[in-house]
Amino acid sequence: MAKTAFYRLFLMTSAAFTSAGATGFPPLEPVPSLDLERYAGRWYEIARYPNRFQRDCVSDTTATYTLRSDGKVTVLNECREADGKLKSAKGTAKLANENGPASKLKVTFFWPFYGKYWVIDLDLEYQWAVVSEPGRAYLWILSRTPRIDEALYDQIVKRLIERGFDAGKIMRTKQSG
Repeated sequence: MAKTAFYRLFLMTSAAFTSAGATGFPPLEPVPSLDLERYAGRWYEIARYPNRFQRDCVSDTTATYTLRSDGKVTVLNECREADGKLKSAKGTAKLANENGPASKLKVTFFWPFYGKYWVIDLDLEYQWAVVSEPGRAYLWILSRTPRIDEALYDQIVKRLIERGFDAGKIMRTKQSG
């Protein structure tokens, strides 16, 4: 029952996207290309905008992406709750448009409802990434390692501000690893 409530909460928040035009900034664009094979694997959450479906997550948040033979991606999101319990949600991602860039994905944790998942900034070596959606309501800064250099973090946040994100809303994620 709790798992179903978690998925419903995700769906409600996924549907509540804000309008990109309301920010006064140009529409958000994803990176021009994304190699899903290189993107696959484990990512550590470095920071995020607060959201309801992660409200119980206090540390050790990760996302693991596994390519499937049908061209889709299995998504496993995990985090630690305040009591130390591991919370997880498993979903599926697919290209938002079969002829579009791989940097625009649709993710579902409760079929048939999908949320937009856009990779909007990416290290050339795939060591860090930034994920959002067109309305800028959601934001995740991800890394292949549990921590990143502070100067790099500051550069990423500066670029996010230039693209219309509110730095005051970004919360750092505690990683014990």
